[in-house]
Amino acid sequence: MMTQPTIRLYDYWRSSAAYRVRIALNLKGLAYTSVPINLLASEQAGDSYRATNPQGLVPAIEIDGRRIVQSLAIIDWLDRAFPEPPLLPTDRFARADAMALALIVACDIHPPLNLRMTRRLKHDLGVDDEGRARWTAHWMAEGLAAMEAMAPDAPYLAGDAPGLPDLCLVPQLYNARRNDVPLSAYPRLIAVDARCAKVDAFATAHPDRVGPP
Repeated sequence: MMTQPTIRLYDYWRSSAAYRVRIALNLKGLAYTSVPINLLASEQAGDSYRATNPQGLVPAIEIDGRRIVQSLAIIDWLDRAFPEPPLLPTDRFARADAMALALIVACDIHPPLNLRMTRRLKHDLGVDDEGRARWTAHWMAEGLAAMEAMAPDAPYLAGDAPGLPDLCLVPQLYNARRNDVPLSAYPRLIAVDARCAKVDAFATAHPDRVGPP
C-alpha cells in the first residue's frame, strides 16, 4: 500500500459528487487539502480551473501532482491504492450488486439534477420553479424506488460495512431533503442513511460540517 500522498481536492461544499469523494478520503484515513471551487460564482467554468479539469466540473483531485477527474474514477483509484477498508465486497455477485446501486445514483439520478442541467432548464428552456421541482422529484423518485427494491438485507448497501453505494446514497438523500423530496417510501434507504450518519467519516464530510468557503 502507498504511503500518504499529497492530495488536493477541488471541492464545492454542496456538490454531491465532491461529497462522495470526501467520504471516501475519510474512510481511507487520508489527509487532504481542500481547494474550494464556487459553483454559484461559475469558478468551474474559468480557464484556470479548466486547466485542471477540462469538463469544468467538481470534483477533481491531484495526488502527488497527478490529476484524476470524475468522482467514481477518483474513488476507484483510492480503493485500489489504499485497499483498507475496502469499498466494495469481494464476492463477485455482491460486488456487482453494490456497483449497480452506486451507478443508479451516479449515472441515473444525479446527472439530470446537477447545477448545469437545472440552469439550462431555467435559462434556456424557460422552465419555472414549479416545473424544476417536479423534474427533480421525478428523477429522484424513479432512482430511489429502484434502490429501495434492490437494497440488500444488510446494515449498509455495500454489506456489513459502508462502501461505494453508501457514499453515493448519502449525498443524494441530502439533496433530496434540500429539495423537499418526500422520502417516506424508502425506509430501507433511510435506515442505511441513519447508520452512515453515525460513522465519523460520513459525519465530517457533511456539507454542514464543511461549510461554504
